[in-house]
Amino acid sequence: MQNKLINETSPYLLQHAHNPVEWYPWGEEALQKAKAEDKPILVSIGYSACHWCHVMERESFENEQIAEIMNKHLVCIKVDREERPDVDAIYMDALQAMGLRGGWPLNVFLMPDAKPFYGGTYFPAPNWANLVESISNAFKNDREKLQKSAEGFTQNMHSKESDKYQMDISDDGLKISEEELTTIFNRLHKDFDFEKGGMNRSPKFPMPSIWKFLLRYYTITKDKRAYQHLIHTLDRVALGGIYDTIGGGWTRYSTDEDWKVPHFEKMLYDNGQLVSLYAEAYALTKSEGQPDEFYKAKITETIEWLEREMMSQEGGFYSALDADSEGEEGKFYIWKKSEIEAILGEDAAPFCETFEFSEHGNWEHGNNVVHLEERDFMENGFPLSKEIKQKLFDYRAKRIRPGLDDKILCSWNGLMLKGLVDAYRYLDTPKFLELALQNAQFIKEKMSIKVTTEDGAEGRGLWHNYKNGKANIVAYLEDYASVIDAYTALYQVTFDEIWLDEAELLADYTIANFYDAEDEFFYFTDSQGEELIARKKEIFDNVIPASNSMMASNLYNLGLLLGRNDFIEISNLMLAKMKRIVLTDPQWVTQWACLATQHTNPTAEVAIVGSNLKEIRKQIDADFMLNKVFVGTETASKLPLLQNRTAKNGETTIYVCFDKTCQLPTTEVAKALALMWGEV
Repeated sequence: MQNKLINETSPYLLQHAHNPVEWYPWGEEALQKAKAEDKPILVSIGYSACHWCHVMERESFENEQIAEIMNKHLVCIKVDREERPDVDAIYMDALQAMGLRGGWPLNVFLMPDAKPFYGGTYFPAPNWANLVESISNAFKNDREKLQKSAEGFTQNMHSKESDKYQMDISDDGLKISEEELTTIFNRLHKDFDFEKGGMNRSPKFPMPSIWKFLLRYYTITKDKRAYQHLIHTLDRVALGGIYDTIGGGWTRYSTDEDWKVPHFEKMLYDNGQLVSLYAEAYALTKSEGQPDEFYKAKITETIEWLEREMMSQEGGFYSALDADSEGEEGKFYIWKKSEIEAILGEDAAPFCETFEFSEHGNWEHGNNVVHLEERDFMENGFPLSKEIKQKLFDYRAKRIRPGLDDKILCSWNGLMLKGLVDAYRYLDTPKFLELALQNAQFIKEKMSIKVTTEDGAEGRGLWHNYKNGKANIVAYLEDYASVIDAYTALYQVTFDEIWLDEAELLADYTIANFYDAEDEFFYFTDSQGEELIARKKEIFDNVIPASNSMMASNLYNLGLLLGRNDFIEISNLMLAKMKRIVLTDPQWVTQWACLATQHTNPTAEVAIVGSNLKEIRKQIDADFMLNKVFVGTETASKLPLLQNRTAKNGETTIYVCFDKTCQLPTTEVAKALALMWGEV
């Protein structure tokens, strides 16, 4: 038994290819079938590592009686939300407009014209069968009412963000004072969980952009409250069950408020961002005189896991590891006390005491999760020495592994590439740069498209996906935003201008094909891509920052590096329109708030010329000032910040500039840092 998904490459779609449901992939064939047969459409959206997606498949989509009801009354479309975030965003927005809580699996019912009228997330099998029957009856007997609802939900999607969120540029312009940064911090502060770390809610998700804002806020204000909560949170996220202590890497989120019991799926986008965050945090602790080797270890272990299990031979990173194995959530990662005793022998007792392992289990059904409340024992490594960890790793490796989602997504690879660059930048581990360059070359060669601009010049576009040597989905704004960010960062540690050139080409492409000059934000979808019932914009930051906030940051930093005032003007306008929301409701706009910190004080433009430029960059970075950009060359460059800049008397020379106005050059790092901090 197989359906129309059998020819797809997405692991999630292939999981459903043998369901008795007559699934179609998203596309013209299914949409035309709905119109021809005059049937409502079911769009069922999920992803391969989604636990409740698997549950609903087992209960309903593999059930022949339920499948028969679905096939009779509906045209059924399966969507991998990671391959088609544009489709997911439209119908998730519709569900929330219906007053319903979003999540996955996302099941939305559409009229034959693809406009949504009802939806939900997970449904138990009896409820699902009854719902499908009810939808069919309503479609036949109350169609006019359904169509009216569908038109209303669709119309709501066409409102411009500037109008919907009352985005007016304030009279005080773009300047963000330290007092305003403190206002932002204080609004976040009231929702902190001071005992357990993170935000005061459950389940708990890592939210990297929130903690990156705290880090930037602290470097400017030295407000100890920010430092204390940042470190407390990062400790809890690294000690809790959400981190795979045995094999490295972070799982999706904690199901409780203690960071103890994870939702066991491992996603590339979490790990890319958390590697960046912990690398910055390590650099901060180092600059404070107490380099945190615990953070360094978590970064190193995670990158080792990524290279070992998540990197293709071509240099791209796979998307995810499933939460389930053998049909059970977390089975690969959990332990019985008897297993520990058999593996560790006399070392088992102190291990079980430290990690609170018991016959009853520290989780459920006699199962134990590896987690810690304190990090004191890390000083000498016992009872989790390298030898003990290796024994547990080897034993666990013999278990049936969770499923691997081996599609390669451009956006998530961009996040991971940025993580590798930051890890190299602050830990100075050559292997991290080697992996970063492999990944960057993969994106450049396998996921990039050469295009010709209107004036006949060479441009650059991207693909969103890649698998089995093929890419077939046009990239979204998230792809451009994350790759531009990563290329820009890669240039600033290698000073190889090919990465800056690529970033500029991609930025020009986004402005030409995604920018809405009337609303002054970027659409999520390419003007050259498939036309859907609405063209959305992603404004608010979540676990992954919004593609618009990332683009605003990219254009600001690229504008400084390239001397492109047009880039800076677009970025400034975007942030100015967001300023009221950043000041009043910052929790969902913290990437915008990170950009705001670059406007509190002038951004240092640091030009380094001479043979020792990479070593000088490392020395400057050791002081951990985030609000800066680097350009550099051994001899000469066409970049505006390097024009007429030379090495003085054969010594590598540093030029510190603000708004394209440079201070006197120096060959001393200490003098350059004093200039950057405004101390001379």
